[in-house]
Amino acid sequence: MPSLTAIITEIAEEMRAETDRGQVANYIPPLANVDLGRFGMAIIDAEGGSHIVGDAEEAFSIQSVSKVFGLTLALNAVDAGLWSRVRQEPSGSAFNSIIQLESENGIPRNPFINAGAIVVSDILTSQYGLDGAQNELLGFLKPMSSDPDTILIDRDVARQEEETGFRNKALANYMRTFGNIHNPVDETLDLYFHQCALTMSCRQLAEMGTYLMTGGINPRTGERVISTRNAQTVLALMMMCGHYDGSGSFAIRVGLPGKSGVGGGILAVVPGVASVAVWSPGLNAQGNSLLGTRALERLVQHTGWNVFRASH
Repeated sequence: MPSLTAIITEIAEEMRAETDRGQVANYIPPLANVDLGRFGMAIIDAEGGSHIVGDAEEAFSIQSVSKVFGLTLALNAVDAGLWSRVRQEPSGSAFNSIIQLESENGIPRNPFINAGAIVVSDILTSQYGLDGAQNELLGFLKPMSSDPDTILIDRDVARQEEETGFRNKALANYMRTFGNIHNPVDETLDLYFHQCALTMSCRQLAEMGTYLMTGGINPRTGERVISTRNAQTVLALMMMCGHYDGSGSFAIRVGLPGKSGVGGGILAVVPGVASVAVWSPGLNAQGNSLLGTRALERLVQHTGWNVFRASH
């Protein structure tokens, strides 16, 4: 098999030639101006090797990919107690849908739809306080990065998300009526908006995913950052729910646990083998990176990393 660097170089050339690149998330002003021509891909393998191509060193807003890290912190804080406030099931609805909350008593279907991630932010706000939760998030991420000082929360993006986040405010207030938001709504949403405004490159995002590749251990420090069981839970939820109402299609096409964000990033994990990040800002109808998904599909075709593939 060709080297990973050669494989992703070939994939990047294929993606550059694509004319259908999707649409940027124009409802968040800082994302609306991102160049559709951008494409980056990075792989950190189990031996610590780094394979990068294209715009993999350019920082972008990871948006909902950050929900993986918020979930990890919440599991560390309250463990199985989380599941009394958010379920573990696919939603079959858009990421910002409010429809199911009424019939399901304000309990979101999973931690990766917006309502579920807002509940996770509420749990972290209760556990650490507003400023403390942001510091806890950065303190969790930075030790996994080779250049931790550049892992940042973009305060301007957070502010503009707050100014335009009317549906998220509706979700939070609606869940509050069911008693599933415990803190003042503005405080819970402040953490949520700041978490979504995390900025990093593809290479850094791939580094962030390595603790899931190893079953819960930061390979850079050797420190266990989440239990093996909870790492498996995060991966299972990524597989079932990481692409909203496009999760089933992603599982069939790519066959890896993955989490997308409307900034065009996708984090995918090959347990025991590799952590992969791809960035292309144009989205498909479900709000997932159009070329990012295609690139990951090509990657597993080259490598056989699809977790549903029988071993030979």
